[in-house]
Amino acid sequence: MTYTIKFHTKWSDFDANKHMRHTAYNDYAAEARLRFLKENGFGVAVMEENNVGPILFSENTQFRREIRLGEDISVKLYLEATSKQGERFKIRHLIYKENGDLAATISVYLAWIDLTKRKLTIPPKQILETLKHIAKTDDFEEISIQTKEPIK
Repeated sequence: MTYTIKFHTKWSDFDANKHMRHTAYNDYAAEARLRFLKENGFGVAVMEENNVGPILFSENTQFRREIRLGEDISVKLYLEATSKQGERFKIRHLIYKENGDLAATISVYLAWIDLTKRKLTIPPKQILETLKHIAKTDDFEEISIQTKEPIK
C-alpha cells in the first residue's frame, strides 16, 4: 500500500522569499513516518513499551519544485530497503505540491536503538509487520549487515 498524508503548511514553514524552508521539508517527512508507524500499530507508546526508538543515520533531500507560501502538500512513503531482521531500513518520501507536482524526494537511512543500552537493536517482530504495509520502491534492496571480527 502507498501511504499518503496531506498537510496544511503553516506560516513558520516559509522564509523571507515566501518559499518553504529547506528544513521544513524534512520536518514533514519525519512527521509522515511517525504518523505511519502510529496508524499501523507502532506508535510512540508501543515503542516505549518495547524500549526501542528510531535513530537517523542519514537524510538526503533533492529539491525539484518550489513550494510557495500558502500551498498545502502531500507526502508519500515508500520502503527503499530493509535488513532481514528489520534493525535497519530506508524510507523514501515524495513530497508533492497541491497541484500534484513533485517538489522534493527525501531518502532516510534509519535503525532501531535500545533506549536503555543506547545501542542498536533488533526491533520486535511487530515492526517488521508494520514495515510490510509500506509499498516498496522499484529499486528496493536488502540491507546487508556486516558483523565485525574482533581485533586480535
